[in-house]
Amino acid sequence: NPLQSLLSSMKHACEILTSEPEGGAAPIPFETFSFLYLYLAGIDGEIPEEETEAFLHKIKEEADKQSGMVLIRHF
Repeated sequence: NPLQSLLSSMKHACEILTSEPEGGAAPIPFETFSFLYLYLAGIDGEIPEEETEAFLHKIKEEADKQSGMVLIRHF
């Protein structure tokens, strides 16, 4: 499943890029998350653009509640 694979990659990216201790929520800025997600979705090419935009909109709403940070539990 392309979406599951992409989300797994994003989880690893959050864990790599976060400044929080290992095993936590692994927050990263929404801008960073969005850039990586769009980049990887573009490489994959199988996820419809509408689905990508809807997903990022949902994630942004959650990030806005967390001072602009995306947490792994958001996706």
